[in-house]
Amino acid sequence: MTASQPSAPLGPAPARRTVVAAVGAVGIAAALTACGDSKDGSSEPAGNAASAGGGGSEELARTSDIPEGGGKVFADAGIVVTQPKKGEFKGFDSTCTHQGCAVTKVEAGTIDCPCHGSKFSIEDGSVKNPPATRPLPEKKIAVSGDSISLA
Repeated sequence: MTASQPSAPLGPAPARRTVVAAVGAVGIAAALTACGDSKDGSSEPAGNAASAGGGGSEELARTSDIPEGGGKVFADAGIVVTQPKKGEFKGFDSTCTHQGCAVTKVEAGTIDCPCHGSKFSIEDGSVKNPPATRPLPEKKIAVSGDSISLA
């Protein structure tokens, strides 16, 4: 600002306590939003397009996309689809029961969490390697012809 420019009148400065409280409230709100969990009885992330709308749901995969003895993680839908035996398809929640990390891969007969090393069975979601102590919850899927979708 130069000497020739008039300065705008300023009101009283907010008390330090007011500023600190406001910043703290914003930080807490941001943390709660980032760590939010949609435990409304479903394991679906909020706003999941595949589960919206009630009746039908979008196709997750073709049966040929899921390897026999393996599976595939569908992070956006919050589900892991496995094929433990030829023609048998299972669905599990993709959130690790240890500390809520997302599982990221399926290999060697297990669904694996990268955060702390928990591994779950592709057959029933049971814990195969701790630290998780609870199995992955099953999610209902529907197989129609060669199409797999959320039930």
